[in-house]
Amino acid sequence: MNSHSLLLYGFLIGIPLILGLYAQMKVSGAFSRWKEVPVASGMTGADAARKILSAAGIHDVEVASIDTMLGDHYDPSSKKLCLSPDVYDGASVAAVGIAAHETGHAIQDARRYAPLHLRMAIVPITQFASQLLPFVILGGFFFHFTGLITLGAICYLILTIFQLITLPVEFDASRRAKVILQQMGIVGTREETSGVNDVLDSAALTYVAAFVASLGNLIYLLLLRRSSEE
Repeated sequence: MNSHSLLLYGFLIGIPLILGLYAQMKVSGAFSRWKEVPVASGMTGADAARKILSAAGIHDVEVASIDTMLGDHYDPSSKKLCLSPDVYDGASVAAVGIAAHETGHAIQDARRYAPLHLRMAIVPITQFASQLLPFVILGGFFFHFTGLITLGAICYLILTIFQLITLPVEFDASRRAKVILQQMGIVGTREETSGVNDVLDSAALTYVAAFVASLGNLIYLLLLRRSSEE
């Protein structure tokens, strides 16, 4: 790898990496700050999730506690809303914000929100591409096998499309959460609203960073493929 390639790699990969680290620090900081601020309503994340689901007429989604820190997610295949301990049991601004966001995904599922179901449809091929990448990177980056570089570009194209579809899914879930929390009186004060916005906007940055990182890898592999053919 010559100096020009190293510079290009540093730009396309290094900058997204820095953005990703910043996003992770921001979301961790926002969560740590706002999990210490209680909501006046006294509701836990689990309480908020169940109340929002009930109000939306959704009665087939289980709200469950998981052990993974910040591993909160909605699983559409099992109709389960999984919340980490600080979110499930926490009666904080951060807890109700994250719980409402994940409940937003359950509402998307129930309302047949197209981007969510498109993302679900391409999950299997995305997982396959992710499993293939370590072998592709080893052969393509270090040995410059054109076929492997092309395969790597295809894998990153799949991942980039997945991350692109993820953006409206996550942004919409956060938008729904912010509106619902205020409408239902789960958060009421200006401080609580500001905290929810801080937590959810910080989390959204991680998805932007993931898209930028995937796009950077895709562009680099396409340029590497072109140079290997010259």
